[in-house]
Amino acid sequence: MPTPNVFLHKPYLESEVPVAFRETSMNLIYVTDRAISQKVGQKYNAKRSSSMAYGVAKVNFEAPSLPWHELVAQSNAPKRTVDLSYVLEQVEELGRYPVSPYKFNQVQGRLAIDKSVKEKKQRHENHLNHIVNEQLKVSTNKDVVLFVHGFNNTFEDSVFTLAGIWHFLQRQGVPIVYSWPAAAGGITGYLADKESGQFTIFHLKETLRALFNNPKIENIHIIAHSRGTDVVTTTLRELVIENRAAGGNPRQDFRIENLILAAPDLDFGIIKQRLMAEQFGPAFGKITIYTSQEDSALGLSQWLTNTISFGRLNTQDINLNEREIFKSTGNVSLIKVPKSKGLIGHDYFHSNPAVSSDLINLILHNAQPGSEKRPLINIENNFWLLNKDYLMTH
Repeated sequence: MPTPNVFLHKPYLESEVPVAFRETSMNLIYVTDRAISQKVGQKYNAKRSSSMAYGVAKVNFEAPSLPWHELVAQSNAPKRTVDLSYVLEQVEELGRYPVSPYKFNQVQGRLAIDKSVKEKKQRHENHLNHIVNEQLKVSTNKDVVLFVHGFNNTFEDSVFTLAGIWHFLQRQGVPIVYSWPAAAGGITGYLADKESGQFTIFHLKETLRALFNNPKIENIHIIAHSRGTDVVTTTLRELVIENRAAGGNPRQDFRIENLILAAPDLDFGIIKQRLMAEQFGPAFGKITIYTSQEDSALGLSQWLTNTISFGRLNTQDINLNEREIFKSTGNVSLIKVPKSKGLIGHDYFHSNPAVSSDLINLILHNAQPGSEKRPLINIENNFWLLNKDYLMTH
């Protein structure tokens, strides 16, 4: 991950990193419903598993003798003198939930999960949270950063992406990768991934319920990319409905401070009817949507479906009533980002140093758009512009 602009004038400092994390390698917690791979050197593949596994993935760099102080120095450099390509050094699966769908019984006219299945599920939820809490103990803040990847991403891709983001978040909080069965490949790969995105929703709900039940987590920050935004918003919509129906308050009960949708591969018409119409926004602290009309991947998706893609949204795509809804919601920000250097321009949330800087200040400092730490240019109401030289000289 390129050095974010924010560290060109405010150095990445060792003193800002928790003592326990001041080492070159990074341990990231993962949850996945990918199938176990039979291929040598690959832990999980693009096929689906009916049981959800969790564990720890250890990320290191191709230069095995890279010292910590050198990594810190390179983390401040716009042009690096050392190759910081990642390697997945170890993947240790530490537990596996029961196979779903869970067996259930009817008790006095009500449906209930089979007792033995429920007990096993609870043991794994407790174990997963124990792993989370062990990292929380040595973190300065007590937050979780959950990343849900997009289309055509392997397990390794998802881990490497969050590793870069977490490193530049000064290794604060607990990083968790949720990796669903994407990267089917082939001509129909996009359609296969899209269906797997629906398959994974139950398991993501189970993961989030476990985190919601952990009182030691203060805030949860969710970063979703591309098709992962559909997985996340569908999951959260169902959880919000469930919570409100039970008399709860999702803003308090979920403790999701930031919901970040990067290059969302979402149909804007569906967003309006399934999210905006159901008061989705107030369930979270802040919702930040990064969009780019230069995103070729979403341009193709938009052409195939003949719809407006949320990730390529422009102000003229929104009518007056919808603008008023965005304005009244208050906690939703749509940020137009500059053209990225890449051919496709779809991974800009971590590959573009201007965009990654905004994401870092949003999560680390809870900064508002237009503030000193996030000097975005207001277009109108909740719509903002992020310049290509954003935070380079600020």
